[in-house]
Amino acid sequence: MKISELREMSTEQLNQEVYSLKEKLFNLRRKKAVGQVENPLEVRNVRKDIARCYTVLKERELGIR
Repeated sequence: MKISELREMSTEQLNQEVYSLKEKLFNLRRKKAVGQVENPLEVRNVRKDIARCYTVLKERELGIR
């Protein structure tokens, strides 16, 4: 997910996105432990998406953008 797409979302939508990404990360980690994950790099991508969401939320909190 691109950061420009995240900046267009409302704060409520961003919080919802973080929640769904954390659920996805949990499921991926569980699958990775069992050895069923198809793409191990997807864990990294989900973590980065969560960080992007938190970055946009912090920018809004500080009034940067």
